[in-house]
Amino acid sequence: MQPARICWRRSAALALILALVVPILAACGGGAPAATEQPTAGAAAQPTAAAAQPTAAPEPTAAEAPTAAEAPTAAAAEAPTAAAPQPTVSPADLIGGLTETNGLAVASVKACDAKFQGAAYGGLIKEIAAVDKTTVRFTMCSPDPAFLAKIAFASFGIQPAAYLQQTGGTGPLLDKPIGTGPYNLDSWTKGDNITFKRNDSYWGDKAKAATLVFRWSTEAAQRLLELQSGTVDGIDNVAPDDFDKVKGDSTLQLIDRPAMNVMYVGMNNTYKPFDNEKVRQAIAMGIDRDRIVKNFYPAGSEVAQYFTPCAIPNGCAGDPWHKFDPAAAKKLLADAGFPNGFETELAYRDVVRSYLPQPNQVAEDLQAQLKQNLNITVKINKMESTALLDAASAGKLQGLHMLGWGADYPDQTDFLDYHFGAGASDQFGKKFDDLTALLKQAASLAGDDKRKPLYEQANNLVKKYVPLVPIAHGGSAVAVKADVKDAHTSPLGNEIFAAMDPGGRDTFVWMQNAEPGSLYCGDETDGESLRACTMVTEGLYSYEKGGTKSIPAVATSCEPNADLTVWTCKLRDGVKFHDGSDLTANDVVTTYYIQWDAASPLHKGRTGSFDYFSTLWGGFMNSKPAS
Repeated sequence: MQPARICWRRSAALALILALVVPILAACGGGAPAATEQPTAGAAAQPTAAAAQPTAAPEPTAAEAPTAAEAPTAAAAEAPTAAAPQPTVSPADLIGGLTETNGLAVASVKACDAKFQGAAYGGLIKEIAAVDKTTVRFTMCSPDPAFLAKIAFASFGIQPAAYLQQTGGTGPLLDKPIGTGPYNLDSWTKGDNITFKRNDSYWGDKAKAATLVFRWSTEAAQRLLELQSGTVDGIDNVAPDDFDKVKGDSTLQLIDRPAMNVMYVGMNNTYKPFDNEKVRQAIAMGIDRDRIVKNFYPAGSEVAQYFTPCAIPNGCAGDPWHKFDPAAAKKLLADAGFPNGFETELAYRDVVRSYLPQPNQVAEDLQAQLKQNLNITVKINKMESTALLDAASAGKLQGLHMLGWGADYPDQTDFLDYHFGAGASDQFGKKFDDLTALLKQAASLAGDDKRKPLYEQANNLVKKYVPLVPIAHGGSAVAVKADVKDAHTSPLGNEIFAAMDPGGRDTFVWMQNAEPGSLYCGDETDGESLRACTMVTEGLYSYEKGGTKSIPAVATSCEPNADLTVWTCKLRDGVKFHDGSDLTANDVVTTYYIQWDAASPLHKGRTGSFDYFSTLWGGFMNSKPAS
């Protein structure tokens, strides 16, 4: 494919986005804001409500990998598949959008304090601009010391601007990503496996195995049996009772994963009786967390005295969690108006995680403890994994729910801001204004010592408000065949399979806990999806093998100005997408933009939630105010 044609296609894709609104903006006169895409009917920013009941696994279907022939052509770029959406707000109300000058894309808001439908923007990003074909500049509304760690995350893997436009931001984008990574997607047989093929044109070190296969099973015993029988080369999350069995098998190797995670019991404060702070505090004091860790967690685990693991700077600043005190808990519950307890449910997913190695047993123990200690009658609701995550994000879980979090990068913003910051989802209900203000202030400071007093206050507020009860920081391990070279695990759960040599075999088969929700990780939060996405798509930065340090990926560098409000990234020369097109700065701008602008017709994904963008970057532009 000729470079001139590639460049033209990128420009055409951007022109199509702009073409949706230019006529409308022109009618608004000189007072109109920067050109932007119009929202779809029903406001794309609002996530689809998740089903409250478990959903069945999808029927197996073959998913062909995108090829050069399937890549968007010039004709495809000129005729997008999605119909032009009808605007639901006046263009004059929009606070920003996407523009193009001399073939270079710029996504921006008019001002950091601009208001959309009466609500202040409040996000961290002011502008993302293609300075030239190989340079991208991020201008921030406030300093962001965690910038490099954030852009390394799987949700911000770069895809071609033309392909994003062709897919309409959903549909094929969910199942057929086009990236720059060490593997291409070959096929996805729903309910069974995902197969990747080595990208022989990869800009970096080529993958050791020609073929990589992801399979899944919720049962730890089945995963180990498959490894012992030789049908897979590696498995995730060995059951606690099987650690010694793996260590004693000379054909296998056990690799510990550091416990940078937390398992918790969550509550949504918009539903009764969890709108009562005393009820939430009573539950916090009425759960014997030591008992749970002792009975259901492996060596290397610990009771969570704070929401964030102590390995994260300032994770354990402030006062430790409420002590187990059933008598005090009963009194609090009575003071709240529930002397005889109440009925509720506990929603969870039967998926093993490093933070939750035995979900069924832990759920049953919580049910028993709450009945015994507080006379709370709990109905257990086992949900399909993706359905539970969707329902939690949309704020639809009316009872208790059992979930957890593994570190994406080693910073408090990844734990506290994601869950309780201004851009957090509706998982826990209404936000606590004093807590969100503290988190925003702390995130803008460079240096752990400067941040410490603020995180002490923030951790104390989490303890006071009890949006959740942290239970455990779980130790975990992966197991692989003994002949696998360069086998490793990651505290972030993002193992680099391209670096592993499966004993000279052509194929490496990995078995994880569940099937991905989709392979468009801009709109996914589960580890199964994120791990699979990193095989195909890459961000400007990535994380070092087996560690947490941010290192250059498709960018050679991202350098800040003196006060960390402007970051300038230089793209690596010669990087090509799997469809043969060249990586350019416009691809970077568009990849971020469609997640950022809630009014964009491409802001769709699988659910439309885009939780990671909202939480890590402080919120969306053109987002409807919370009702």
